[in-house]
Amino acid sequence: MGQYYYPVSLDKKEYLLSHDYDNGLKLMEHSYIGNNFMNAIERLLIPGGAWYKTKILWAGDYADHEPGYAKTKDGYDVNIYSIIYKEGTKIKPSDERVDVKYHYLTNHTKKVVIDLNKIKEDGDGWKIHPLSLLTCEGNGRGGGDFHGEDSKIGSWARNVISLEESVLPGYELCDDEDGQFVEEGYSNPVFVQKDGNSALKPDLILGNK
Repeated sequence: MGQYYYPVSLDKKEYLLSHDYDNGLKLMEHSYIGNNFMNAIERLLIPGGAWYKTKILWAGDYADHEPGYAKTKDGYDVNIYSIIYKEGTKIKPSDERVDVKYHYLTNHTKKVVIDLNKIKEDGDGWKIHPLSLLTCEGNGRGGGDFHGEDSKIGSWARNVISLEESVLPGYELCDDEDGQFVEEGYSNPVFVQKDGNSALKPDLILGNK
């Protein structure tokens, strides 16, 4: 079964729906630099953006039960994906791409920075956006997730994130490899958004749960 995700600002109690941007809900149906859905997230994270310096989570619907919440009456887990759907606010910000000067993905909790300009293309000419993979919870439990073992996945979940135009004093610029993700192969074709246009990407079929 496929796993669906909501990008969430835990501080704002807001989330985005990738279908609002003609993207799939599965992680690797929208996690690409230049994708219009990721453009919308980036716009929220720049100085003055609604999610600037807030705790960010890519919440999967197969993620672990959230501490402090009772299970459903049928005994099912409750996680941020289900909680934010019921208690949060869905927003739909502009997907206009941010100024190119904002290319330093900054983790204020860990005081580390990834330069998005250093992300390399995969064999199909795509650049996997590190933000969604670094902040996700639940990866590896459903179709459409990132394929491959990488200890960095989820390591920024619930951390305070922003997109800056420079490396802030006292912050460490990560090695290029720290923001680079390479999948271990693909299967069926899927259409996702690249630079605002639909493009064919070898991955799991869009919309199959």
